[in-house]
Amino acid sequence: MPRAGPPQVPRISVSDDQPLRRVHFRLWQISVSAVTVVVTCWSYTLHLALGLAATFLAKHILVAVLAAGLEVPPVRERE
Repeated sequence: MPRAGPPQVPRISVSDDQPLRRVHFRLWQISVSAVTVVVTCWSYTLHLALGLAATFLAKHILVAVLAAGLEVPPVRERE
């Protein structure tokens, strides 16, 4: 009768980021997002077409900032 092998070792996530580094990164995200929104709103005061172009650009910038913040911590297998 064949025997089943031992179960696979679960994968664990390794997060070695220092807390201060994470705080700096979150502050960077907030500041870049705030500057992007303020510049976009200001561009509407200059001209409607410029404001619309800035909105389209801001959308891409904000998505890039969000994607940078969704970084999944590295995963390594247990030895």
